[in-house]
Amino acid sequence: MARWLKTSIPAADKAEADAKVRATVEGLLADIAQRGDAAVREMSVKFDKWDRADYRLTDAEIKACLDQLTGQDLEDIRFAQAQVRNFAEKQKAALQDIEVETLPGVVLGHKSIPVNSVGCYVPGGKYPLLASAHMSVVTAKVAGVPRIVTCAPPFEGKPAPAIVAAQHLAGADVIYCLGGVQAVGAMALGTESIAPVDMLVGPGNAFVAEAKRQLYGRVGIDLFAGPTETLVIADETVDAEMCATDLLGQAEHGPTSPAILLTDSEKLARETMAEVERLLTILPTAGIARQSWRDYGEVILCDSLEEMVKEADRIASEHVQVMTRDDDYFLKNMTNYGALFLGPRTNVSYGDKVIGTNHTLPTLKAARYTGGLWVGKFLKTVTYQRVLTDEASASIGEICSRLCMLEGFAGHAEQANIRVRRYGGRNIPYATAAEKR
Repeated sequence: MARWLKTSIPAADKAEADAKVRATVEGLLADIAQRGDAAVREMSVKFDKWDRADYRLTDAEIKACLDQLTGQDLEDIRFAQAQVRNFAEKQKAALQDIEVETLPGVVLGHKSIPVNSVGCYVPGGKYPLLASAHMSVVTAKVAGVPRIVTCAPPFEGKPAPAIVAAQHLAGADVIYCLGGVQAVGAMALGTESIAPVDMLVGPGNAFVAEAKRQLYGRVGIDLFAGPTETLVIADETVDAEMCATDLLGQAEHGPTSPAILLTDSEKLARETMAEVERLLTILPTAGIARQSWRDYGEVILCDSLEEMVKEADRIASEHVQVMTRDDDYFLKNMTNYGALFLGPRTNVSYGDKVIGTNHTLPTLKAARYTGGLWVGKFLKTVTYQRVLTDEASASIGEICSRLCMLEGFAGHAEQANIRVRRYGGRNIPYATAAEKR
């Protein structure tokens, strides 16, 4: 039976914090919907201390940002984007349009159409997370989205050069220096100066995530997202330093980022907890990581691989780092996760930044029912049908009519009946069509 050597704060405390965020975001979105640009500007000044006549960056400003980066910086950004683009292209190639004759004279098909416009949010108020531009903009570009808008908050009082470079090199059509709820609200709802989009994608803080949740339905979203999560599944084939490093490497995202160790070795568990404390004395981002580990870190001890899989699927973590004597066992048997990182040679940071898989992944147990952002999220798979012969239309029509009347839909039945009359030669008067069924 699984037992906890370290637990996180109570669920009730987490729920109370979530409720406060929900109420705040609801008021902010209502203000944007009512007052447009004026509300957006007030929020930008209040939350980011950032104001300008137009939040859209000019071509000259974009070039100035690129000029601030070294040649190596630009080469590294291009390399990361090439990996994301390559994998997205392979994924898109696996999506095939189909057309099939299911019955004589009846042809059904589906085709994938990119959404017309996407708003990509790139978080950057605390850290300039340029990798999020690769994941959203490059992938949308591969999908064929015609209009791609990006928003990122100012960093240290100005547009973050690395983020702007990443947005531009990825292929964004419009780049705004705007953050938080005001950014996603403006992109979704539209204002006097910002044309609305059809879909919002990209990670963000708790307020951005909640804004996307509340806007879902008015626009599409990639997925419901919360704080970054990491789960390390390990046994004594790896050491405590490796486990602690992988836990804290994600805990630094924010003070509410869960980092969980799942192991069948009590020795490794206790050594890892000690190693976490040692690393927190030297990690530059320890101020955030320590709070995250204190309040949201967990250590769970299991008796077997089977129990570890059961617990991992219950947790349904965004990132799962597997370092065991049989990593493939988890690949074959786990069902709930955002992304797996198999073996000690890989890690979540590779997936976050450079290896090519998408780092926008499900959190808050959403991995139970969805995967992460990928090229298919930007595509609408729509269906169509043709009936090629009179015989096929009349044959299908008779069955359709009877099924409609089982449900009491006389008008639906008449849509079928008129075709039975026209194409099948049966003289069924409109007035008696419903009565005969």
